[in-house]
Amino acid sequence: MSSPPPLSLHRLAPDAYAAWDAYVFDHPHATFFHRAGWQRIIESVFRHPTFFLLAQRAGRIVGVLPLAQVNSRLFGNSLSSLPFAVYGGVLADDDAAAAALEQEAERIAGELGVEHLEFRNLQVHHADWPTQDLYVTFRREIFPDEEANMLAIPRKQRAMVRKGIKNDLKSEIDADVERFFALYADNVHRHGTPAFPKKYFAALLKEFGADAEVLTVTGPAGQPLSSVLSFYFRDEVLPYYAGDHVDARDLAANDFKYWELMRRACARGLKVFDYGRSKQGTGSYAFKKNWGFEPAPLYYEYRLLKRDAIPQNNPNNPKYKLMIAAWQRMPIALANWLGPHIVRNLG
Repeated sequence: MSSPPPLSLHRLAPDAYAAWDAYVFDHPHATFFHRAGWQRIIESVFRHPTFFLLAQRAGRIVGVLPLAQVNSRLFGNSLSSLPFAVYGGVLADDDAAAAALEQEAERIAGELGVEHLEFRNLQVHHADWPTQDLYVTFRREIFPDEEANMLAIPRKQRAMVRKGIKNDLKSEIDADVERFFALYADNVHRHGTPAFPKKYFAALLKEFGADAEVLTVTGPAGQPLSSVLSFYFRDEVLPYYAGDHVDARDLAANDFKYWELMRRACARGLKVFDYGRSKQGTGSYAFKKNWGFEPAPLYYEYRLLKRDAIPQNNPNNPKYKLMIAAWQRMPIALANWLGPHIVRNLG
């Protein structure tokens, strides 16, 4: 019996983007955040070093692991798969390829002197590693019939969707991020958190083309009320960034927005609505539960190298309470200028 061809590890180069993405689209456990385009996004927008690793046998890709380093005086020095993503980790055809990629990740982590290595997995990979259990994800089947999707929404939430319809709200696909960013930036400012720069969202649309899309809901007078930037991957839609005007709640524009996204996805023949990540015990967690989605745990696994505990760089951390309150009082123009310098280091 002949032995398998030897395994070799390489860094992703621009001329291999197509081959990388072909592997990702074919792998059953892949996500949108495994796509090669994230390397360009992270390097060009956030200026973080990336280490997109691929394993090959006889010139054929048998595994990939996208990694990026975030080194911040405020929030620490880390290597993860993947910053700014809710999913990540290794994809491989077999255990040997997976182990080789993870061993190389640990070697790079040691070389960089990071405090921890993080994999944002959908499934358990290392039961013996410390795990962040703060986050869950919400995913559900999209039925092929529009009315079936409407009836699958619990009664009270369905009433809010119908309220939005009765309020003569409309949904439109935007060619740029202008209306989206105005709503998003205002929304996160009200919640006391820094906004990503507008150029980041523009870069997402440019990099991923038809697989990144902005949907904006307008009121009877044409005023923008609510907007969402979604990603498309295979037969899934993932609403990822969103923003709402203060008037959106009274008009049920937020509920209408997600219904319109689901309705349009149904018309396109998509199969999965991925409501994305939420922190347990938050308003967004309750909102998604109210839509009839059930939470599934996310397995964020850590190799702690120069720290004793998993970092808690999120708004639930009590030490950020005063910072959040101060941010809410800050003029929005100043917040939009300062925010990108902070949020780039959060990952």
